[in-house]
Amino acid sequence: MSYEASDDHFSGYPKLPDLPVLPGLPNGTVIGTTGVVVTGLGMTTPLGADVHSTWTALLAGESPITVLDEPWARDLPVRLAGRLSQEPTEVLGRVEARRMDRCQQMAMVAARQAWADAGAPEVAPERLAVVIGTGLGGGRTLVEQHDVSSTKGPDRVSPFAVTMLMPNGSAAAVSLDLGARAGAHAPTSACASGAEAIAMGLAILRAGRADVVVAGGTEACIGRLSMAAFARMGALSSRHEDPQAASRPFDSARDGFVMSEGAGVVVLERAESARARDARTYATLAGTGMSSDAHAMTAPSTDGQVRAIRRALRASDLSPQDIVHVNAHAPGTPVGDRIEAAAVLESIGPHALVTATKSATGHLIGGSGAIEAIFTALSVFTDVIPATRNLDDKDPEVKVELVTKRPRRIEVTAAISNSFGFGGHNVVLAFTKPA
Repeated sequence: MSYEASDDHFSGYPKLPDLPVLPGLPNGTVIGTTGVVVTGLGMTTPLGADVHSTWTALLAGESPITVLDEPWARDLPVRLAGRLSQEPTEVLGRVEARRMDRCQQMAMVAARQAWADAGAPEVAPERLAVVIGTGLGGGRTLVEQHDVSSTKGPDRVSPFAVTMLMPNGSAAAVSLDLGARAGAHAPTSACASGAEAIAMGLAILRAGRADVVVAGGTEACIGRLSMAAFARMGALSSRHEDPQAASRPFDSARDGFVMSEGAGVVVLERAESARARDARTYATLAGTGMSSDAHAMTAPSTDGQVRAIRRALRASDLSPQDIVHVNAHAPGTPVGDRIEAAAVLESIGPHALVTATKSATGHLIGGSGAIEAIFTALSVFTDVIPATRNLDDKDPEVKVELVTKRPRRIEVTAAISNSFGFGGHNVVLAFTKPA
């Protein structure tokens, strides 16, 4: 039985007690299916500067989408975007920020939030790992430094250009900041990158390679070249006359997604370690499912998505009937939304409550999977499902049950978050209530 959410939908974070050092395990120890929980959350998005402000704005039905008015954007075919609500340079030191690409800055902000939210667990450096995914990485730096080389000469290129533009730069920066020595990984799977990073974090913990993993995704794709490229392929909405209504997943009038930027990061650890230090747990990361379509570079496949969802259920020891909520990938593309709705219907059934949070945030590319995983974990934690914005006329071919107009309050015992990327990358994360 469901009912509408009240205004008191987020209770804030209680202060954590002093924490003991986590027990370590020898490298190579196989943990198997031991529970892994989410104990820390961090994000910076167009909706808010942190998790609390973003979640509150999401549940309030706000939209940050605007029309770009900078000179570099004025001749672009599409100028809709979701800019960060707070610049990373307002949080990071000036010298520190200058040595990082924008996507690295955002990852650092989100990672520090997540680490603090987890209570800064005392863990040996050799037992701490980092996984930060991204679709493009430091593409902004690459374009900017190419322009510098062309207009001012190669001797004016930044000495930090390589470390700023490399796709693993965000993972490297966060691992340096935290002193993580169990591994620093950077999956690049387009829009599924952030979710794949969290899936990799689960695998690292279950393999016994680490006691704590900081995992997430980041992206900074609001720029002249990236905006022009996505517009040319027909992926972006051109609803300039009403920007806040442009991102409309599952609506019959949808015409593409809205480019946004941001980062989301979680702290994962084994349940017994979290209990030992009396840590707050938002949700259990019960299992993951991954597949590849081998179908087309930009056209998704229902079959591939169904296989990923079913693998996540099997890995989590869940049945389709157990799933209360699905946070859909749903970017708002005409074809993609229908295919995903069909995949959810086939693999889960018509009972699950589906929402599409990109209707509020826009599409954060490599950051989207991590941010939506956090939203899903918060739905499990708070028993509130955010509503899908801008759903005025549901596509008649979409048969799943969508949460619209207002958030829905219902006990969310199990939920999945879908992330699908160009190239046929499919990643599904399954979350349950902590045991």
